[in-house]
Amino acid sequence: MSDQKDVFSYQKAEESSGFLLWQVTNLWQREIRKTLEPFGLTHSQFVLMASIHWLSLHQQDVTQILLSGHTRIDPMTTSTVLRSLQAKGLVIRTEHPVDTRAKTVGLTEEGIRITRLAVVAVEKFDREFFSVLEPELENFHSGIKQLMKGRGG
Repeated sequence: MSDQKDVFSYQKAEESSGFLLWQVTNLWQREIRKTLEPFGLTHSQFVLMASIHWLSLHQQDVTQILLSGHTRIDPMTTSTVLRSLQAKGLVIRTEHPVDTRAKTVGLTEEGIRITRLAVVAVEKFDREFFSVLEPELENFHSGIKQLMKGRGG
C-alpha cells in the first residue's frame, strides 16, 4: 500500500485556502440561517428580496434575468425561489410591459416590510462577524472581488 501522506501539498490542513474558505463559509452560513430564521426566510430568499429592493431603488424595471445576474443565482433557481416567495405573498411577478418574454418582479408591502427588517439584522450580523478583520476589511473585500473577477464574476 502506498503512503497516502504524499498526495497533500500542505503540512497542515489550515494552510489550504480552499479548506479554510469552506470552513468559514459553513460557519457564516450557519449563523446567517439563525439570523434569518425569525423572518421565515432562507438565505436565497433573503438575497433575492434584498436585491429586488436594492435594484428597484437603482433601476426602473427589475426583471428575473437582471436579478439572476445581480445575485449570481442561476435563472432556473431564481425563478423557483421567486415562485415560493410569490406563494408567501412577498413578491409580485408580472409580464414585462415591453418584453413579453421577461417577468418584472417587485416586493409586496409585506415583502418590503420583512426585507427592511431582515436587512438590518443581516447587516448587524455581518458587521459583528467580519469585525475581526478590521482594519483589513477593505483588503478582504478587494481580495474577494479579485477571486470573483478571476472566475468570470
